[in-house]
Formats: sequence, structure tokens, C-alpha cells
Amino acid sequence: MGANLSCATLCDTNGEGPSSKPRLGDIPESCLALVLMHLDPPDICKLARLNRAFRGASSADFIWESKLPSNYKFICEKVLDEKTVAGLEKKDVYARMCRPNPFDDGTKEVWLDKNTGGACFSISSKGLAITGIDDRRYWNHISTEESRFHTVAYLQQIWWFEIDGEFEFEFPKGVYSLFFRLQLGRSSKRMGRRVCNSEHIHGWDIKPVRFQLTTSDGQRAASECFLDNPGKWVYYHVGDFVVDRPSELMKIKFSMTQIDCTHTKGGLCVDAAFVYPSSIGSEICKMNKLAGQH
Repeated sequence: MGANLSCATLCDTNGEGPSSKPRLGDIPESCLALVLMHLDPPDICKLARLNRAFRGASSADFIWESKLPSNYKFICEKVLDEKTVAGLEKKDVYARMCRPNPFDDGTKEVWLDKNTGGACFSISSKGLAITGIDDRRYWNHISTEESRFHTVAYLQQIWWFEIDGEFEFEFPKGVYSLFFRLQLGRSSKRMGRRVCNSEHIHGWDIKPVRFQLTTSDGQRAASECFLDNPGKWVYYHVGDFVVDRPSELMKIKFSMTQIDCTHTKGGLCVDAAFVYPSSIGSEICKMNKLAGQH
């Protein structure tokens, strides 16, 4: 840049010495915006604090539209008030979509990962088909601050354990991982400290739980594992699926079963099922391995 500066830039009007040097604030906002478009959202927000030019450039609609999923309009129609969204800048739409957005009577949520813009989903225990859920001898819904839905399904004891889920959505293009978030034992607060009641935990070390996933375009995944780590919430990986056609609805069906009726099993909290972009799913799997979990 220095080689192209004119003498008038380097000297004052009398030619007696250097004038003020170009500053970051002198760069046109349109040029800054083109640079910011290639950064991740957290970096854009950090640079927006530098000065007025960066703050103005960081609000450009084309920057934030490039960070939104290709089918963000479908997501907005599905979970947000269209009239409200229509009057927002794309930056504000992105911020709104990074918050948990409930739908289907509050049993499901969708949000964007604030770092990558990837679409994430959760299905609460009340949005799952749980065998025996209406019989208080087996299951109960309990309130807890440890769930994003503020409630989990707690199994005391049952012979036939089966949970099924079904979810249809226009997923953005990409690879996704599905998990069940589970905990052996019932946690609560006592004298301000977290404690876990393990009195009902039994049967999970005899036979593994089977996880299955299918999609409407023919993809399948299955896995088996024993449930362990009492008192800790664990993300159990069901499987992955690929979305190639983001403009079409895809239905996914998933389940977890332990239907060997030679023994009972119990003491399990079921929080929710989660669908994450595979990049986030891989990180969850790595953390599970480091913690000795599944």
C-alpha cells in the first residue's frame, strides 16, 4: 500500500513533513465487509468492536446471509413469526436463530450453532413414543434444571424397554449425527449440592441397548452398547445420516430398545434426542471417549 501512496499523502500541504498516516477507520466499509464475509461469526463480532467502520461493515446483510443455512427461510416459516422476521436485518435474524426456537407444541427445538451456523435440533422426552409412559408404575415425568426442556422421563422399572422417535424437516445440506442424552440415576439438589439417587439402577449391565436410525431416502444406522456412568449425563451416539437435497423434506426415525424380557431394568433418566452437524457430533464423541463414555 505504501508504494502507491502519493506525495500529497506522505507530506502536508507545505511539503514540510509527513501528515497523518492512513488508519483502519479509513478503509471503506464495503471493503471491510468483503473481508468479514470470510470470517466466522464470533470473529466478525469481535472485529465489530474495533471502531465505527468495522461496526458498520459487520452489519451488512450479505455477510450474515452467507452465514445462514441455505434453507433458513423454511426454518423461519416453521418456528418464527414471519412478520417479525421480515423487518429484521440478516444479522438480527442470525442472532434470533442462534437461540433455542421451540415448535411442535414445545416438544422440539431448532437453533443455529453460533460458531458455525450449523442447524441443531432437539426432541424432548415428551416428543418421543415411550412404551409404558402413561403407567406410573414404570415411568414418571420429573422436573429438573438439567434439561433444556426442564423435564425428563424417569424409568423406575420395566421389562420391555422401547423408545421411538420420528422427525421430519428440511435439513440444510450436510452430514448429521443423532444422539440420545441419558443418565443412570435420578439427580436432585440437597443442601445446595447435586446428588444422584441410584437405588433403581439395575439391568443395564446384562444386555446392551440397541440404537437404530433410518431415513426416508433409505439410509440406515445401528449400534449397541451397555449403559453406564451413573450420575452423569451421557450422549449415546445412534448414527449419522447425509442430506444431499436441502429443499426436500426428510423424515428420520430412530429408536433405542432393550426388550430381553428375562430381566427388568430401571433407574434411567431420558432427557432428549439431539441432531447435530457431524462436526459437532465428532467433538461430542471425542469428549465421550476421553471421559470413558460412549
